[in-house]
Amino acid sequence: MASTRDIKRRIKSVTNTKKITRAMEMVAAAKMRRAVESVLRTRTYANLSWSTVLNLSNGGENGLGEYTHPLLAKREKKERVAIVLITSNRGLCGGFNTAIINKAHQSVVKFHQEATADFVLIGKKGEAIHRHHGYNVVAEFPKLDIIESSSEVSPIAKMMIDDYLAGKYDRVFVAYTDFVNASKQVPRVRQLLPIDIAAEDEFLGIVGGDTRLGTSKEFLDVKEGVHLSDENFIYEYTFEPSPKEVLDEIVPRLIEVQLFQALLESNASEHSARMAAMHQANDAAKTMIDELTLFYNKARQAAITAEIAEISAGANAVK
Repeated sequence: MASTRDIKRRIKSVTNTKKITRAMEMVAAAKMRRAVESVLRTRTYANLSWSTVLNLSNGGENGLGEYTHPLLAKREKKERVAIVLITSNRGLCGGFNTAIINKAHQSVVKFHQEATADFVLIGKKGEAIHRHHGYNVVAEFPKLDIIESSSEVSPIAKMMIDDYLAGKYDRVFVAYTDFVNASKQVPRVRQLLPIDIAAEDEFLGIVGGDTRLGTSKEFLDVKEGVHLSDENFIYEYTFEPSPKEVLDEIVPRLIEVQLFQALLESNASEHSARMAAMHQANDAAKTMIDELTLFYNKARQAAITAEIAEISAGANAVK
């Protein structure tokens, strides 16, 4: 059995660790509340804007006539794929980073076995996609804990749109963690480009919506919590001054909004995961302190008993 001094030193060490994890839990909780507020403020707009742009991808059925925007045009080739991977800058958030990295890897293996996949990283921990799986990383962007505006993702959106229009990539996806609630976060991979209503459901989950909803044919009314269906509706839009001028302005903006919302969802998920991980660390530290205290009391009692036995033996020897 370890000495009482060693056990006492270890109790002090665990107690200090518990103070740190408790402080980190409180910081993560404060950041999570702020991040969740940002997610809820923009989620409805992001959902409706994505539904709109998916309807626009139907071309002539929506008042576009013969004009097809380059970002709405269908492509048959799938040789080059770009994935924007959103992770955290720091660890101590449970399986948050591992889950989204594995999801991105599994998506490439499942859907793009013959394609070349390049990754654009947002967050330092995304580097593991290259270290563990060997994928090529073409760019890295800094990630803030609190995102104030969509201008934070404007350079990334512009880079992806320019590369897609230049023919460098045939598909562009975003891999992020969808915030469901404080105890549940779902890793997802969604197709951003080309904007195609007929693409695989795997890549068309509505941001922040039910995981069962896959296309603009179905969407979730976030405010009322009502499941609506627009299968029987045909949307027709009127463009002024012309479809080309309007779409050249709004389609890149809507892509930027989707990327911005994915980043907000990931931030809220990260802070929730870190808060939960630190809470578990607190509980584990408390349990360990209780066990060590019990060992300390047993060791101390054993030492006292040994001293009493030695004193009694010495007294008997004197007699």
